[in-house]
Amino acid sequence: MTRKSGGRPGARGGGRDGARPGGRDLSVVVRSARGRKTSSTRWLQRQLNDPYVAEAKRRGFRSRAAFKLLQLDERFRLLRPGLQVVDLGCAPGGWTQVAAAAVRPGGSVVGLDLLPCEPVDGATLLDLDFLDPGAPDRLAGILRGPADLVLSDMAAPATGHAGTDHLRIMALAEAAHDFARTVLSPGGGFVCKLFQGGAERGLLDAVKRDFRTVRHAKPEASRSDSAETYLVATGFRGGA
Repeated sequence: MTRKSGGRPGARGGGRDGARPGGRDLSVVVRSARGRKTSSTRWLQRQLNDPYVAEAKRRGFRSRAAFKLLQLDERFRLLRPGLQVVDLGCAPGGWTQVAAAAVRPGGSVVGLDLLPCEPVDGATLLDLDFLDPGAPDRLAGILRGPADLVLSDMAAPATGHAGTDHLRIMALAEAAHDFARTVLSPGGGFVCKLFQGGAERGLLDAVKRDFRTVRHAKPEASRSDSAETYLVATGFRGGA
């Protein structure tokens, strides 16, 4: 499992308000240092000039990815007090922070990951592979029943080969969908990251069979040069 872009560990999150950061007037130019790859220099410059990175640091979010969930929630109203939420591949915890703040009071959030993740206020974190056959039962014990929403911002580590990377993230998305089907309550929701690339049809057909409403969305916080998009499915037809 892998994972969302990293950020500052150990911070506490905010709620759904302010899903868009303010503008910045200054930009930072990074010169390539001896021994530093050009790609690393470009990444560093992009990070330093990214308003979402700066705003995530200011608000105590562990990654800029927190704004993607805030914006998806702003559009689709996915989170509300009292919900039971599962965050797959939760490290470093940005989505978990947003969800934990939004489901108070009365809700609960469980994050699963094989990577270490610092505690998040209001959430239970498990050092657990969601593909483990025992994961759904362990989760049900913590949530005291089925989940209302399953989130997945997972992405396989990039290989640099677009076709391979697309197939790997699709495999993760399909596994996340299978997991969601085993733990969701009737009417529940499922959100997962995809990369556009032409092999989504099988997953999309399966999700449409399981959910009443299926939509695609690209949050403003997703970088314009990224092929990532999000599948937002609501109204689960089954029931764990």
